[in-house]
Amino acid sequence: MRRHRGRGSAIVEFGLTAPLLLLLTAGVLDFALLIRTAASVADAARGGAQYGSRSTAAASDTAGIKSAAQNASPGISGMTVTPVKACKCADGSTVSCSGSCVTGGMRVYIQVSAQATAPTVFHYAGLPFTGAVTSTASMRVQ
Repeated sequence: MRRHRGRGSAIVEFGLTAPLLLLLTAGVLDFALLIRTAASVADAARGGAQYGSRSTAAASDTAGIKSAAQNASPGISGMTVTPVKACKCADGSTVSCSGSCVTGGMRVYIQVSAQATAPTVFHYAGLPFTGAVTSTASMRVQ
């Protein structure tokens, strides 16, 4: 008869700990999805910047930069890519790309920012977690 009492307490203990285990599992899954999205968004920003850094014509090709970024991370939906072309003189001062530098040559840079939202398994009521991930890559145009 004493053996049957142990079975009941094990079921009660499992019933009390199961919600905590499920909550912990949901948090681990959300964290894994966030890490995956962050790595993919960083790859997209680098891919777009790499495409834009090939030449000055490629640096002005915003559609090509966006396409290269999207192709670098095909599994991420709803990603926004924003390329910006910037020019600097040899002394580091910022100048308009249609202008000229007094000393040294002008250097052209491409900066690509990518943003996406990581999907979540669990809804975090009251917490400031939005799942938004942003990455920026900048390269000098060849």
